[in-house]
Amino acid sequence: MQMQANVWAPLHLMRSYKAMTPRLLCMAVLVLAAHLALTKAAVRVWGIQASGLEGDPTGPPDPYIKVWCGSSFGGMTEFYRDTRRPSWNAEFRFSNCKANDILKLEVWDKDLNLDDHLGTCTTQVQRGLNRNKSCRVGKGSLTYSYQTS
Repeated sequence: MQMQANVWAPLHLMRSYKAMTPRLLCMAVLVLAAHLALTKAAVRVWGIQASGLEGDPTGPPDPYIKVWCGSSFGGMTEFYRDTRRPSWNAEFRFSNCKANDILKLEVWDKDLNLDDHLGTCTTQVQRGLNRNKSCRVGKGSLTYSYQTS
């Protein structure tokens, strides 16, 4: 009798393993979904303004901004002619930006041939309420706000 119990033991383990496989699969899916929900964020960038910008030696710059989140290019602002203190009404949205991705704003001076790169601001995306950021761009500065949801 004892020998029969040992023979049937692997079959019993096999049945419980098969019964648990769907449970384990469901748990794995739930853990993965929870992880994705925590790392994915929609990011909105707005309130972009600069001061003290310097471009070509011939006069004030014609500045504009290019915006990225991670590897996604969000677009660019319009350029303003001959100003060191621009303020843009543009708003950029990134639906697939993840927490810890790099938010990058590049400041450019529009020229007839090749545009001049004036500087870059970068920050690591953090979840939460509105974040106001400021950084140095050459001799000037750039400020902007971003929000994750």
